[in-house]
Amino acid sequence: MPEFFSSVLGACTVALLSWWLGTGVILWLVRLPVRSFAWSMALMTVVLGLSLWGTAASMRESTVLNAYLGFVSVILMWSWHELAFLTGMITGPRKVGLDPEVVGGQRFGQSVMALLHHEVALLFNFLVLLAMQQGQPNHVALCTFALLWCMRLSAKLNLYFGVPQVGEQYLPGHLAYMASYFRRSRVTACYYLTMGLSVGAWMWLVWPSPADSAVRSTGSVLLASLLGLAIIEHLLMVFALPLQRLWGWAMSRGAETAPARPLASAGNLSGGVSSASCAAGLSPIPVLSSLAALPMSSTNPEPDQA
Repeated sequence: MPEFFSSVLGACTVALLSWWLGTGVILWLVRLPVRSFAWSMALMTVVLGLSLWGTAASMRESTVLNAYLGFVSVILMWSWHELAFLTGMITGPRKVGLDPEVVGGQRFGQSVMALLHHEVALLFNFLVLLAMQQGQPNHVALCTFALLWCMRLSAKLNLYFGVPQVGEQYLPGHLAYMASYFRRSRVTACYYLTMGLSVGAWMWLVWPSPADSAVRSTGSVLLASLLGLAIIEHLLMVFALPLQRLWGWAMSRGAETAPARPLASAGNLSGGVSSASCAAGLSPIPVLSSLAALPMSSTNPEPDQA
C-alpha cells in the first residue's frame, strides 16, 4: 500500500477522518424523521455484518493494511451501537427521566436501568471479538473496541458524578429524558482520575520503542490518535469550545420526534448517562466516543457550588 499510510501522518489522518465523518453521519441520521430510523438501522446492520467480516480478516495477519482494516471495521461496528442508542432502539428498560427525589444508590440504579440494554450489547460485542481473536496475531481491532468502550465508560461516569458541561443540547428529542441523569457540577475526583489514566495510556502508546515494527507502529498511532480525540472530548466537559461547528452539515435539520418529557427537576442537571454516545453527549466517534456520552457545549453555565 502507499507509503503515506505507513507514516505517522497517514495513521493520524485516517483516525481523524474516521472521527469526523463517522460522528457526522450518525448526527445526520438521528436528525432525520423518526420513520426513517428502521431503514437506517437495517442499512447499518448490513454494515455491521461487513465490519465483522473485515475484523475477522484483519486479525489473521499482522500487516499495515490489516491494521487499517481492523481499525476502520471496528469504527463501523461502533457506529451501529451509536445509532441503535441514539435512535432509542437499544437503550434500557427505563424510558423516563430520573425521579427528582432519588439520591445515592437509587439514583445509580435508575441510571443503570436507563442504559442497561445498550451496555449488554457492548459487552456481547466485546465477547464476540474476544472469541474471534483467539489464536490470531493482529490485535488492532480488539484494542480499538476496548479503547472506545473504556473511554465511553469514563464519559458516562463523569456525566454521572458531575462535570460543568454536560452537552444535553446534543440529545435528539426522543432521548431528551436522558439529560435528567446528567449532573452539572464542579469537576470531581472521578474526572481527574479518568483523565490521569487516559493521558498515561496515551503517553505509553506514543512512547517510541526500538522493537516496534511498522505494523505495530501503525496500530499504535491509530489507537493513540483515537485516544487523543477522546481526551479532547473529555476536556470539552470542562471547557466550552464550539467544536460542534465541525458537524454543522450534519446538524442542520432537527429530528422529527415526539415532544420531550420535561426534566424531573433542575437539580438533576445543575447539581443533582452516547452516548454517549455515545453515545449521549455525542462522542464524535460513533464512534461514534464515547460517540452519545461525550458532550460538547458552546455555552458556559455557572457550575453549582455543591
